[in-house]
Order: sequence, then C-alpha cells, then structure tokens
Amino acid sequence: MPKRVVAYEFYAVANGCQRVFVEEDGITDIEKQVIPDPAKVSYMNLFINGVLQPHDNYTVEAGKLTLNTVDAPITGTPIILQTIII
Repeated sequence: MPKRVVAYEFYAVANGCQRVFVEEDGITDIEKQVIPDPAKVSYMNLFINGVLQPHDNYTVEAGKLTLNTVDAPITGTPIILQTIII
C-alpha cells in the first residue's frame, strides 16, 4: 500500500529587513500558511527568489522560519518554505 504524503508550503514576501518569519507573515490570499514542526517533517526546502537555499542558511521551528544569513532579502523577494511529510 502506498504511503500517505502531505506537502505544505509557506509563502511570504520579504519586507527588506525581516529575517524571522512566523505563520502570520504568510500570504493570506492562498490559504492558512503553515510551518510544521521539523521533527515531524521528512523533507524541507527553502527557496528565496526561486533559488534553493542550503540548510545552513535557515532554521525552522514549529511556526517559525529564521534566516541565518547576515543580509535580509530585499523588499518584495518571495520566500517559499516547502515541507513534505511521509
């Protein structure tokens, strides 16, 4: 029997100085944005302006995404956290 796969995406837009994003920062036009507990996630990818980021560049906690980079993304940059639970 195939395993059940659930995918979540968190979509946000950078404001130019923000390096910490919480679920409330997500784009609300789509649906409720979720940042699941990483202990329950099988795979996780972060895209900033469409570019896959190395795992050292970010930390995820339940409900919170923190960018570990010195610079914050410029205003208007799309932030997409993709999480997959198998």
